[in-house]
Amino acid sequence: MIYRTNAMICTCTNCISNGALQVKDALEKEIKKKHLEGDVKVVPTGASGLCVNGPILVVQPEGIFYQLLTVEVVPHVVEEHFLKGRPVKSLMYVPPGEEAPIPNIRDIPFFKNQRLIALRNRGLIDPDEIEEYIARDGYRALAKALTSMTPEEVIAEIKKSGLRGRGGAGFPTGLKWEFCRSSPETPKYIICNADEGDPGAFMDRSVLEADPHSVIEGMTIGAYAMGGTQGYIYVRVEYPLAIKRMKRAVEQARDYGLLGKDIFRRGFDFDVDVFEGAGAFVCGEETSLIASIEGRPPEPRMRPPFPAQSGLWGKPTNINNVETWANIAVIINWGAEWFSQIGTDTSKGTKVFSLAGNINNAGLVEVPMGITLREIVYDIGGGIPNGKKLKAVQTGGPSGGFIPSDLLDLSVDYDRLQEAGAIMGSGGMIVVDEETCMVDMAKYFLEFTTSESCGRCTACREGLQAMHQILTNICAGQGKDGDIELLNELAPAVEDGSMCALGRTAPNPVLTTLRYFKDEYEAHINERRCPAGVCEVLIAYSIDPEKCKGCMLCVKSCPQGAITGEKGQPQNIDQEQCIKCGACREVCKFEAVIVR
Repeated sequence: MIYRTNAMICTCTNCISNGALQVKDALEKEIKKKHLEGDVKVVPTGASGLCVNGPILVVQPEGIFYQLLTVEVVPHVVEEHFLKGRPVKSLMYVPPGEEAPIPNIRDIPFFKNQRLIALRNRGLIDPDEIEEYIARDGYRALAKALTSMTPEEVIAEIKKSGLRGRGGAGFPTGLKWEFCRSSPETPKYIICNADEGDPGAFMDRSVLEADPHSVIEGMTIGAYAMGGTQGYIYVRVEYPLAIKRMKRAVEQARDYGLLGKDIFRRGFDFDVDVFEGAGAFVCGEETSLIASIEGRPPEPRMRPPFPAQSGLWGKPTNINNVETWANIAVIINWGAEWFSQIGTDTSKGTKVFSLAGNINNAGLVEVPMGITLREIVYDIGGGIPNGKKLKAVQTGGPSGGFIPSDLLDLSVDYDRLQEAGAIMGSGGMIVVDEETCMVDMAKYFLEFTTSESCGRCTACREGLQAMHQILTNICAGQGKDGDIELLNELAPAVEDGSMCALGRTAPNPVLTTLRYFKDEYEAHINERRCPAGVCEVLIAYSIDPEKCKGCMLCVKSCPQGAITGEKGQPQNIDQEQCIKCGACREVCKFEAVIVR
């Protein structure tokens, strides 16, 4: 049936948490009430990318973008837009600092400045319907690989494309596949690593929720190339919607003969199971993930042998992450030469990032390698809220590093980020503004990696704890001479003595903050002062008598009664009674409350 209009309602985890399913039900009910069910089809989709503004509705083919929908406004939208043809401007996206809405999704800077490969189907298909994936060239690459290419030709195409693993290390994907194919042992296993554990990261989850068949198709092509017969998609149990949609996609692929025995009647057998992981961050490391599937404690092991020679149950195993697998079908369809023209000389293609933190347009973005941080933060991200200044961008998750604002024109690729002391990682990108304490941020990320360490390596187990304690003391006003030097000594010791990437990269947040924001460490230690006004022990609240109007709002908000003064006159804060809760600063309309 052909519909005049498709109402694409986002049903990702974020939008669902904001009431998307209730909005969807209300849409369907209202459309039926207005006798429009033959003209308008409601299509549940995965994440569109700007889901911080969800629930989101995109009306196609016009491309009208509605945000922050509620059940209450649905009758008005159906009446005005679907029945009378008058889009509702008050519900459309308005750029930060602007007044006029941008009706068409293709004109919104967040979307128009991206380039989609891994996310090519986001917001365009129902992830629960395999037919919609097939309608957008789904499984055409698998058919091409199985019917007109040898396994060696598939690997050669992936090598020629320059695709590097998107899970963090950036190892050449084609070369990794070649190692696995050349291993004589059988059977061979193909694994998708969807154990996304970085704080604030949601790249893998969004792909699995929005386009699960892209991962299955990529894995099946890889299995054909490497000689694999069984695949596992390792998803952390905290992703129930991704697990549900992934399992349904696997069942549909089996029903269509795209998984199982004699695929495309080429004598090729391959099947996939979804494995639910317990959610340990260390399981993102290959050998730990393998141990988890085998039912053992998720601890890394020494390499070599590498998984390509001896992996799952001692057999050759290839592991790539979600985004890597989602790129495979496009490379086979469009060709390695086309793909390799995107990006830089050493970093080909695009990269998906979860843009989070102090940013106007937080969300999921896909950009060509080589784009600058400035373009991501300002052209796509819409800049910093409330007119505040950018301080740093943290890339690579808890094992990544902080890049200061004066390096905003840095090219985002594997080599340039590493030179700056950061890493690409799996794609977490956190923006922080001028009111962020960099010592406190380093402590936050180190606290995470310390708690997630499996504890097997002494350097990682003891070294991270020692570094975290030093940072805790500094933030608590107990820093002392020699702390900075000790941190600089401990960091390389942890890196050198750790078996896996968790320990080898965990000191990065500390090293980069010491490299670019050493003055903040010195202020904490030598002056007993937190320049950003974050560390409670090192700050004091006071009221600027020239700005204070005596409105008494601060007096009413103070839970301790620490603020006194006459109405219409400047107020005063008793430092002994002040508990530094910040309530006075939040309610002051004249910016009279100062934090020093």
